Amino acid sequence: MQYFQKIRVLCFLTFLSLFLGIAQDKNSGPIIADYGQVWKIAHQDYTLDTTKTFKAVFDIMTSPDDLNQVNPSIETAARFLNMHGQNGIPLEQLKVALVVHNKASKDVITSKAYQKKYGTENPNEALLKALMAANAEIIFCGQSSVSRGFPKEDLIDGVQLSLSAMTALIQLQDDNYRLIKF
Repeated sequence: MQYFQKIRVLCFLTFLSLFLGIAQDKNSGPIIADYGQVWKIAHQDYTLDTTKTFKAVFDIMTSPDDLNQVNPSIETAARFLNMHGQNGIPLEQLKVALVVHNKASKDVITSKAYQKKYGTENPNEALLKALMAANAEIIFCGQSSVSRGFPKEDLIDGVQLSLSAMTALIQLQDDNYRLIKF
């Protein structure tokens, strides 16, 4: 008898969580289709201002040791775009820049250059291209380019080379971009 009571309680809790929107799936899109899955948040107390322009600069300096893994710091920018897009903020009101340097330098080179250097394709190339297609700026540190051996000609088309990550971060913040460092 105790077994059936536990089953009833479990069924009730499952129903309740579905009814209240607790049990849900993460979804990507509508801006970046294959990356950046986020949770839908129901019953928000701190409401989203859908008239605001959100300007974010992501400081991307780390990268996974696994050469076949997408950089989760880069995917954070896709999550930012998707979560706001899912909640009614149009792409025109989302301004995103990624400043890439240090260990993440390898993530902005073409698959051809990545294959030559590491023996596998760049797992970040499709994500970076999708971000740029959504008007995100990808800015690569010139100092990292030289010190880590990733010349401009090896960069994915559309990646911009800057004097330094520090310079790009200062300029973007002076233009009211808010620094996101995860």
